[in-house]
Amino acid sequence: MQCEPSVDSEKMALATLTVCLLAAIHVVVSVEAPKAGLNDGNMIPTLALGTYSTNESDRANMRQTIIDAIEAGYRHIDTASLYKNEEEIGQGIADVIKKGLVKREDLFITTKLWNDKHAFDQVVPALKESLKRLGLDYVDLYLIHTPGAQKADGTFDNIDYLDTWRGMQEAKKQGLAKSIGVSNFNSAQIQRIIDNSEIVPAVNEIEVHPALTQERLISFCQDKGITVMAYSPFGFMVARDVQDAPPPRIDEPVLVDIGKKYGKSTSQVVLRYLIDRGTIPIPKSTNKSRLQQNIDVFDFKLTPEEIVTISKFNQNRRVLDNSDWKDHPYYPFNMD
Repeated sequence: MQCEPSVDSEKMALATLTVCLLAAIHVVVSVEAPKAGLNDGNMIPTLALGTYSTNESDRANMRQTIIDAIEAGYRHIDTASLYKNEEEIGQGIADVIKKGLVKREDLFITTKLWNDKHAFDQVVPALKESLKRLGLDYVDLYLIHTPGAQKADGTFDNIDYLDTWRGMQEAKKQGLAKSIGVSNFNSAQIQRIIDNSEIVPAVNEIEVHPALTQERLISFCQDKGITVMAYSPFGFMVARDVQDAPPPRIDEPVLVDIGKKYGKSTSQVVLRYLIDRGTIPIPKSTNKSRLQQNIDVFDFKLTPEEIVTISKFNQNRRVLDNSDWKDHPYYPFNMD
């Protein structure tokens, strides 16, 4: 379309200008994340929608949240069997496909295997159950949620995650998952998979934010060609019920100043910080305007100096409390 007013008709000029303005507005409110290559040749959007919540209202509204997110430009949805929202997410996916907003191949859906299904012969059936809830024939990415197995009653189990990974490889071979990876694994555990398996994990999903920068683990993964997805990307920025919550907070002056430079909010600065470090942030929101704001981070880039400045907030402080797992034989958080 040529966005120049016609000299022949004032009305035509006005109509053309209106179309151009509407197109420009659409670009502002709908921003798709660029894609990056995984080590298995598949492509992954560089920002995902987080969907974990303990709020029942969030779960009940998840179907509409998926619709709002897709309309805002999200193409990567991150869920898990643990989140108990796969069915609602699947309904939202069906809605947007039916509306013609996207095709299935436009979407990148991640879900995860929970700890009570770690035995080799449990992995594929567990994924099939997730697929049934999602209403899909395959997921784009299937992750082992943690390296530590549990029994059905929640007590620790000593199933070797190498056996679990064998099941993940089988899921990929059957075409049920295009890519497979891990979550909350440390470098030694990942190296053990690499040394004893056919397939290198495509992804390690871990907690990353300015108060937990994870430089060594991220560097290890990137050196091995493993993409890092970053959950809890805002850290303690809006923590209201965390005692002695570390900075940065939402009104942190350092982030405010950087945001002013680019015309962005402090939360957008933090998401860009994670993207510029080569990770894929997973911001969660059910608010339509915040969904749009969180994905509107691809029109600027931080300087190396600004990345270093934000990294100085690191205190190796986790949002996720893992203390109940410290005695598990495969506890991953005692090292990078």
